[in-house]
Amino acid sequence: MKEETNIASASLNGVRTSPRKMRLIANLIRNKEIFQALDLLTYSKKRRISFIFKTLLLSLLSNWKKKNYQSYSEKIEFLYIKEIRINQGRTLKRLRPVPQGRGHRIRKRSSNIIVFLEKKKET
Repeated sequence: MKEETNIASASLNGVRTSPRKMRLIANLIRNKEIFQALDLLTYSKKRRISFIFKTLLLSLLSNWKKKNYQSYSEKIEFLYIKEIRINQGRTLKRLRPVPQGRGHRIRKRSSNIIVFLEKKKET
């Protein structure tokens, strides 16, 4: 019989949003239960970023179910988001024309996201 693991993870690389904007939403859902975090993301004003996090959390839940395929049904409410890491990904550099024949550099930043899920101790 397979032993139950407590931690699952999901990652998303190359999201075309700056890490600073992503961390605003990540701070909302850090250390929350997974269904509470999904509810917060549903009614968030930052729709594009919350949609990215919502799909990532659903993928994370699916990864946890895949690891614990025998006994996941009764213990799913004890899952919470243990850790969220948002790192800077690749930066696209573009030039924008400005007066007198010059060009200013525009940096289009991207993010790498890693989310960890853990099961709380049942009390």
